[in-house]
Amino acid sequence: MKPIIQLTDVKKIFQLGKHQVRAVDGVSLDIHEGEICCFLGTSGSGKSTLLNLMAGFEKPSIGSIQICNTKLEHLNEQSLTHYRQSHIGFIFQAYNLIESLTALDNVSLPLTFRGVKRKDRIERARDILKAVGLEGYDDHKPSQMSGGQQQRVGIARALICKPRILFADEPTGNLDTHTTDEVINMMVNIAKKNNQTMIMVTHEPELSNYADRTFHMKDGVIEKVENHNEVQR
Repeated sequence: MKPIIQLTDVKKIFQLGKHQVRAVDGVSLDIHEGEICCFLGTSGSGKSTLLNLMAGFEKPSIGSIQICNTKLEHLNEQSLTHYRQSHIGFIFQAYNLIESLTALDNVSLPLTFRGVKRKDRIERARDILKAVGLEGYDDHKPSQMSGGQQQRVGIARALICKPRILFADEPTGNLDTHTTDEVINMMVNIAKKNNQTMIMVTHEPELSNYADRTFHMKDGVIEKVENHNEVQR
C-alpha cells in the first residue's frame, strides 16, 4: 500500500542575519493511512516546523513532501489552501477559537468556506459536538467553557470536514493530566474509528504511548523511531 505521506530529504532553513538555522535537516519518512504517529522532542527540535511543512503552512527549502498523491512544494498558495480544506484538519494547542462565536458556530465555520448551506452546517456541527461529548453546549462561547471543553470544540472543528489527516500541535499543552488523558483517548479513538491518519507533535513522552510509531527529533533530524515498543536506529 502506498503511503499517504512521503517525505524525501526535507530541509527547512531559516536565514537569521549571517547565520542559517536548519530547523529541519534532511528528514525522510513514510506514513500510511490510519497510522497514529507522534513526533517527540524538546523545544527547538524541529517537530513543529516539520508539522507545519506537512500541513502546507510552510514550504521546504529542499526536498519533497508528497501527501495524498500531491507534491506540496509544487503548489501555489491558492492550491495549498484547497489542499488544506480538502484533506487536513488541524488541532492547536491554544484552541484558536473565535471568542465572539458559539461552540456551534466555531465548529461549523470550516463548512462555510465550502459553501455548505447553514441548515446542513448546523446539523453536522451538532452531531460532531455530540460525538466529542459536548451535547448541550451549542450556545456556549469559549469564555464559558473549561480548557478541556474548548479543546473538544477545536477537535470537533478539525473533524467536521472529515479530513483524511489530522495534525495536532501540542494538543494537550494547556490541559491538566486528567483532561489530557480524556482528550487524547477521544482523539485517538475517533481517528481509528474513521481510519484517519493522525500526526501529533509533543514534548510530553507519555503521549507517545497512544501512537503506533514515535519519531524522536533533535536538532532538526529524526534520531530514532519507536515502532510497537521496538526501537529502530
